[in-house]
Amino acid sequence: MNILTFDIEEWYIEKAFHGARKEKFEIFDRYLAQILDILDERGLNATFFCLGKMASDYPDIIKKIAGKGHEIACHSDKHVWLNKMSYKEVDEDTHIAIDSLEQLLGNKIKGYRAPAFSIGESNKWAFEIFHKYGIEYDASIFPAARDFGGFPSFGHNRPVLVSYQGIEIKEFPICMTKLFGKEIAYSGGGYFRLYPLWYVSKTIKNSDYVMTYFHIGDLLPGNKKVMSRKDYETYFKEKGTIFNRYKRFVKSNLGRNNAFEKMSELISQTKMINIDQAIHQIQWEKTDKVFL
Repeated sequence: MNILTFDIEEWYIEKAFHGARKEKFEIFDRYLAQILDILDERGLNATFFCLGKMASDYPDIIKKIAGKGHEIACHSDKHVWLNKMSYKEVDEDTHIAIDSLEQLLGNKIKGYRAPAFSIGESNKWAFEIFHKYGIEYDASIFPAARDFGGFPSFGHNRPVLVSYQGIEIKEFPICMTKLFGKEIAYSGGGYFRLYPLWYVSKTIKNSDYVMTYFHIGDLLPGNKKVMSRKDYETYFKEKGTIFNRYKRFVKSNLGRNNAFEKMSELISQTKMINIDQAIHQIQWEKTDKVFL
């Protein structure tokens, strides 16, 4: 089971943090069109996790994706890490985001992915909020340690049922593999850019569950600049030390120049489905249950 997903946020991030440069919007539009064409050619349906602000500020982008038959799910409203917000703030953000997407599309939003997979032991109460607003499945768990926290105690890197305070939600965590005895991600973001395609392809072929996740911003050639302290602290909600900013600069630029071509080749050679299709293939009554 190879699941194909994209996180759609770039237009809003450009507007909110980088001055709404026309040339950037044109690049995002062009790359999105190429992605949709590739999926059309392969006859593939993907899940696109979209910001609520994308629905309110850039509705044509969301309609274009949905019009091609792809599943639209929620990626928060303003792309603020959930572990940087209070219960009340996450509740409000989730409500606004889901309502914006549903009002635009006229159908129920069933899925959610937290920005930067920012659900962990300290804010597992987020599942209660998702259930409150009708979310049926989540794809936010990174079951290992990472810069933004991760959830190493989760203990599963394949689909499970999450039980929290009497509610249940289907969970599609990020898949992991072992390299030199350490659990690592490989199927999206900077991890995908870091490893050669032959390694990613081989790992996928040897796995019975794969969750990919791609961002248009990660697939564009050319280097991003080092963020200013102000921009870093506004966006990441943490101290913008020189070390933190240069660490983010290195991770953001690693392997960017051939990332789009690598992703395109992977899609062309791999059978993939979206999360909605995966849900109907899984025997949930036989699936492990994780009590949080």
